[in-house]
Amino acid sequence: MSSTNLLNTATINFQDLIGNGKSYKVPPYQRDYSWTEEQWEDLWSDILELQPDPKKRHYMGAVVVKADSDRQFLIIDGQQRIATLTILGLAVIKHLLALAENSGDARNEERARELRSRYIGEKDPASLTEISKLVLNDHDNGFFQDYLVQLRNPLNPRSLPKSNRLLWDCFSYFEKQIKKNLVFSMDGLVLTQLLSEVVARRLMFILITVDDEISAYTVFETLNARGLELTTTDLLKNYLFSRLHATSDLEAAQRRWQRLVRTVRQERFGEFLRYHYLTRYSHIRTGRLFKIVREEVQSAADVMALISALEARAELFDALGDPSHALWVDQPDAKPHIRELTLFNVRQMTPLVFASFEALSPQEFVKVLKCVVAISFRYTIISGLNPNELEPVYHEAAKAVLDGKSKTAKSVFESLRFIYVPDEKFLSDFAQCAISTGGRRKKIAKYILCRLESDASGKPCDFETDPGTIEHVLPENPMDSWDELIARDRWEEAIYRLGNLTLLKSSVNREIGNRSYAEKAPYYCASEYALTRDIPEIAPEEWTLPLLEKRQAGMAARAKQLWRVDFA
Repeated sequence: MSSTNLLNTATINFQDLIGNGKSYKVPPYQRDYSWTEEQWEDLWSDILELQPDPKKRHYMGAVVVKADSDRQFLIIDGQQRIATLTILGLAVIKHLLALAENSGDARNEERARELRSRYIGEKDPASLTEISKLVLNDHDNGFFQDYLVQLRNPLNPRSLPKSNRLLWDCFSYFEKQIKKNLVFSMDGLVLTQLLSEVVARRLMFILITVDDEISAYTVFETLNARGLELTTTDLLKNYLFSRLHATSDLEAAQRRWQRLVRTVRQERFGEFLRYHYLTRYSHIRTGRLFKIVREEVQSAADVMALISALEARAELFDALGDPSHALWVDQPDAKPHIRELTLFNVRQMTPLVFASFEALSPQEFVKVLKCVVAISFRYTIISGLNPNELEPVYHEAAKAVLDGKSKTAKSVFESLRFIYVPDEKFLSDFAQCAISTGGRRKKIAKYILCRLESDASGKPCDFETDPGTIEHVLPENPMDSWDELIARDRWEEAIYRLGNLTLLKSSVNREIGNRSYAEKAPYYCASEYALTRDIPEIAPEEWTLPLLEKRQAGMAARAKQLWRVDFA
């Protein structure tokens, strides 16, 4: 292939993909087989839907390969699909051989032999061992070649490593589906046609052939922009490992990479890498990550340096989503702030957290976390401002810390002042804030009420452990009588306003249900929650929108003091 060509593309069926002497190899450092019954079942259902209609086709997505020759290819993306279809072919072949043995019909044995030659591989004429068209990675290939391709049963499937077990379970799944279908299980011709006609000719792929892993990532960016899924982590790993030529370097990098991905988790690795680079670059789209890596990482030493830098931040990244993480044992003062940031589901501050953890004292680091909590609560939870404004600001703050320009939380805050919602706006936004009490937002509503209650009563009230439940003064399902106090067309607006929410013992909450305000008020007076006892003082006789707003304005004034930065 000419080095001037970035890629070649073709729409082909499975027979074109796997036929004509072509062979495919999964890079040794690519991830293991991971499909489960959910994916096998989807594939099988798609195939069965195709069978009755010869004109129907099913699109299987893009397969990206690197051409080592005109017949030998390295699979960059698509190994799960190719491996699964190959295993389905093996299940079909095994059943045909069983039919031939049981019925004495030699045609089924001939069909099995032809299918194996076309879709699986050929026998070595000397050893008579099957040679597969598909070679999996180092961890899976031994089992795949020695058992599945040879149609041998493992002695103890339960003892197999996870990915080997998935390969075997995949084979067993398709065996079971074939046996369950009376036509497939009894008629070798129909079963053969299922593979040679339906699977081979009517499952369609876009085959993208590239010169190298760098081109593969460029393809990834294009496909990802169109909503097609490729794995950033795998492509990045392929590129990095392609820079390593010494066996010892590759083995060491593989070990370290596996630990790294286990720590941050495969599905979050791209996010982790992006935040790592956001300590140095002000704005990075996910699609530009690989370009930055490609520009900066050229040699084996560069690869090892990047892995070391990522290892240094991996545990902290994992701990940011887990207040009980072992990392916080030595910094218990950080735990409540980590818990709040986890509840808010904010991530943009991650580069600053990396930098502050590395460059500031533990005491100043905790103060930075406290600042970030107040900023996040005001900016995101209450004011609902554009999150796109946050990353450049956090980048500048992180850079100032790493450059030694910001050495205290107070100086860090000066870099963040732009995104700190001022008191006047916060008071206004809080006074109008409504928070749904369904799903994840329910926890945030209780968190706000518990913080306000602790301040009002002077007693601890933790949103995760306090037994109280959220009471809606104007109920979620109001009786008709409520429209005498609040117009029916304003109910939806009022129900989830913070001024309409309070805390009650769960037993009391169940008892009063959606009763009228006059019936609820005595229970509020007797409540152990200070904020709840205040309601009848604000509204002695009736609950109206002006009284709701009066209560919420008072809550806002209290909130202004609770969620504030000391240096503001």
